[in-house]
Amino acid sequence: MKALKKRILGSCCGAHILHDGYTDLLYVMFPIWQMAFGLSLAEVGSLKTLYSGAMASLQVPSSMLSEKVGEKRLFLFGTLIAAIGFLLSGWTTSFLGLAACLILSGIGASVQHPLSSSLTSHAFEGSELRGALSTYNFSGDIGKVLLPSLCAALLAVWDWHTVTSVMGLLGLLAVMFLAVVLPKTTVTNHSKTQLNKASSDTSGKGAGSNFLNLGFISLSSIAAIDSATRMGFLTLLPFLLMSKGATVTQVGFALSLTFAGGAAGKFVCGFIAARFGVIKTTLITEIATSILMALTLPLNVDVVMLMLPLVGVALNGTSSGLYGTVPELVPPHMRSRAFGVFYTVTIGSGAISPLVYGFVGDRLGVPNTIALIAGSVLMVLPLTLGLKKVFRRLQV
Repeated sequence: MKALKKRILGSCCGAHILHDGYTDLLYVMFPIWQMAFGLSLAEVGSLKTLYSGAMASLQVPSSMLSEKVGEKRLFLFGTLIAAIGFLLSGWTTSFLGLAACLILSGIGASVQHPLSSSLTSHAFEGSELRGALSTYNFSGDIGKVLLPSLCAALLAVWDWHTVTSVMGLLGLLAVMFLAVVLPKTTVTNHSKTQLNKASSDTSGKGAGSNFLNLGFISLSSIAAIDSATRMGFLTLLPFLLMSKGATVTQVGFALSLTFAGGAAGKFVCGFIAARFGVIKTTLITEIATSILMALTLPLNVDVVMLMLPLVGVALNGTSSGLYGTVPELVPPHMRSRAFGVFYTVTIGSGAISPLVYGFVGDRLGVPNTIALIAGSVLMVLPLTLGLKKVFRRLQV
């Protein structure tokens, strides 16, 4: 049983490395594509919106479809489609062709988060669950460091067409690996008694049969603002750095520093949230995010590069505590759909924000837009009150 759990978690972590790496290597490619196709910031933002929008829109359908076709089969098929999207992008010579490839890849990427989260939450329970989810969440940030770094390094010797094709081939290899490693059977730790209790709890103390309770809604709203902030800032960060004199290679290295800090932030903050609570963790990380973002504006590129790991810790640390709290607010038998809704909201807000902030950036400039993003983070502070009320009732 322990070996089966490890294989499930290892497979989910491996898929997370690939998919999150795909998502964040786009930030390295944005300045390249802007120059190749003569794009505005709004058009650059639209590429991220199309990719993340396709991924967000199918989170819930994919979690529901998995109940009919099987989680492993859909998991592998989605990863295959994501890889093919990147492979084909290396052959495109137009903005519309590139957009179509990113939509295809985003559709394939939609299966990973809800299915991996469901598989992990069914394999682990109790105190093991938050640690397993933190490990899974942390693995995605490994991909955010590795694939953008690899992409930036390859761009120094190859053109972007070849680099994106290589990223697609890497995904095809990952599909073959997952097909062998991912177990055919899943683990369910939750007893019939627990399911009956969750289903019959309609007193308002717990989540009951409906996971759309005040706690889950508050948590999802905080995560939506956090995601919009993160995606908007990361989309504009390369352009801020280049305006300060950074090269494309330096931008790739800077993003890797940010993602490395984010990996550490997610891993550490997941356990901090387990010890001190998600509310205190959220308040600290979001306030730090606002301050550190603002500081990137007046400082020169060298100082900003040194700051970026700290920016990453604050920027990504919140999500780990929020994500690991979902199982505490919903019945065990509804976790798959709850994670699907949670990721639809968070990834959806992250999909829209680059387009919105791209339009703002075209009109107000990159520095003023980043200042606006830094201020928007603070909207999460009043939302923690609703979450605090639910935790008091649940005695979490």
